[in-house]
Amino acid sequence: MPPSEGSFARVLFLSLTAAIGGFLFGFDSGVINGAVEALQVAFNASAIDTGFNVASMLIGCAVGAFFAGTFADRFGRKPVMMVTAIAFLISAIGSGIANSSMEFVMYRVLGGLAVGAASVLAPAYISEVSPPSIRGSLASLQQLMIVLGLFMAFLSNYLIANAAGGASANWLFGFPAWRWMFWIEVLPSVLFLVAIFCIPESPRYLVAVGRRDDAHKVIASISGHATAGGIVEEIVDSLKDCTKPRLRDVIEKHTGKVSRVVWVGIGLAALQQLVGINVVFYYSAVLWRAAGFSENDALLTTVISGVVNVVSTFVAIALVDRVGRKPLLLIGSIGMAVSLGALAVIFSTGQMVDGELKLGGAYGMAALFAANLYVVFFAFSWGPIMWVMLGEMFPNHLRGSALSICGFVQWMANFAVTLTFPMLLGSVGLGVSYGIYAFFAAVSVLFVVKAVRETKGMTLEQMKN
Repeated sequence: MPPSEGSFARVLFLSLTAAIGGFLFGFDSGVINGAVEALQVAFNASAIDTGFNVASMLIGCAVGAFFAGTFADRFGRKPVMMVTAIAFLISAIGSGIANSSMEFVMYRVLGGLAVGAASVLAPAYISEVSPPSIRGSLASLQQLMIVLGLFMAFLSNYLIANAAGGASANWLFGFPAWRWMFWIEVLPSVLFLVAIFCIPESPRYLVAVGRRDDAHKVIASISGHATAGGIVEEIVDSLKDCTKPRLRDVIEKHTGKVSRVVWVGIGLAALQQLVGINVVFYYSAVLWRAAGFSENDALLTTVISGVVNVVSTFVAIALVDRVGRKPLLLIGSIGMAVSLGALAVIFSTGQMVDGELKLGGAYGMAALFAANLYVVFFAFSWGPIMWVMLGEMFPNHLRGSALSICGFVQWMANFAVTLTFPMLLGSVGLGVSYGIYAFFAAVSVLFVVKAVRETKGMTLEQMKN
């Protein structure tokens, strides 16, 4: 049964607050895009060093995601989100004041810890406070805020670089523009920290630690007093005979093997990155420069891709609780395979001129169209649906542990793709690079058909191994 108007406003507020972590996730991930070449100049970095400057955050992301679920099960969702907000704030300030690659990497890793934690905590918290009838749409807010964060990073990068005359040029108070690109993140970091004080702890965590009365109050504010008692009892029943949450919960006692649902989660997490989406978002300015665009046009093209990403995510929010998770994943996989294949063919036609790739005739616009079509298919399917499913598909007793493992895998796959792209670009070129991502998109089609189960309309207590 859908919540009342007052209850819906309440759960929407809780979900949006948690999803601010997703906004910071997106902003922190995307802000590096406009600063890549400026950092290379500022720190006199090689291609490998540049790749590590970009990818270093992802090491922190993997570690943050791995431990966040366990810490959230032990200390609660809310305290861990507070620590995450503080880490975002310190990273934003520190990345902008860094004077060497090592110092920059240190602050980026700290930001990565925060991003990784937010990637696990936000979908878990949203799923745990959302009624089943609208859980998919509310959980999709995580991805919407991620893409809004990416878009705002792209837009602020473009505006700052345009105002300063380039990312390396000095801007306000004599500081280089690229430093201001990172300092802008201070504002949403402070907002996240303040907003967390206004939300309650997850009711499912409260039940797990024996605070049933507190859990009843939270659920009553969301679903109404008439149903709150029954929901609390369902949660209690789902946690019966369960020990305190721990990582080894993902191993089934009767088989001694990792639970099937955890393997499916790992597959979803890895494939979402192996299709190469973050090459578009982390390196798009570099990518479009390679395709013959000027620095200003490349940054503007990135902003356009950000708009496409945001609009397409609204499509997912509208459809996820009507159409279901699995159909959207399948359509997205097919579309990504086709559009990535087209990009591979288009970029293979380019010629190297003075060490730079140049696309002839209408191929540049064709590449731009295919890339944005790829973003569309990703943004209404694998982008949000992966987070929706990871937040809801695991049984209560292993949700935190399973999310930690899947989050770790997701960020390690992200790290591998991000680190290897500059090397692939310099060795085999864009054509072969996008051919590799097209292959993984084709694999994702088979994975959805064979492994993914529909979770539309199910309560969290109905999720099974």
